Amino acid sequence: MTDPTSSAAATIDWRVVLRGACYGLAVIVPVTVLRVILDREVHDFDDSGWIYPLFVLILVAYGLAGWVAGRARPDAPLSHGALAGLGAFVLWIPIRVIIWAVREDGRALFSGDDAALSPGQVFGQLVIASAIGMLAAVVAARLETRRRTA
Repeated sequence: MTDPTSSAAATIDWRVVLRGACYGLAVIVPVTVLRVILDREVHDFDDSGWIYPLFVLILVAYGLAGWVAGRARPDAPLSHGALAGLGAFVLWIPIRVIIWAVREDGRALFSGDDAALSPGQVFGQLVIASAIGMLAAVVAARLETRRRTA
């Protein structure tokens, strides 16, 4: 019986993961900045329609991260896509903390009624980032495999 860790597919290519995460981060950062600007300018931002297109753009960022990773490693798209999506979110957290520190409008970072990063939101984003990253990576890997065999 062979050891599954010895196969080439079981090896994580961290350069691919980082590249995918950086592509995702390149979308997340402008969306976050746009959200901050809109939050400052729109009277009742939380009840406005702006939340939904911005959230869709965040989902696109996770998908882009997974797509890049899955296309680069079609032999192991799930692990690379999930890690790239998670990486995009994890790389975004320090940027979010910096934005919070600059704005500091009486909100706590992790606690209080209106936390900047509530534990539930962080957990939810981790799940969403990995799921969307995996989905996009599988699609990209299949298309890349078809392209290579054609």
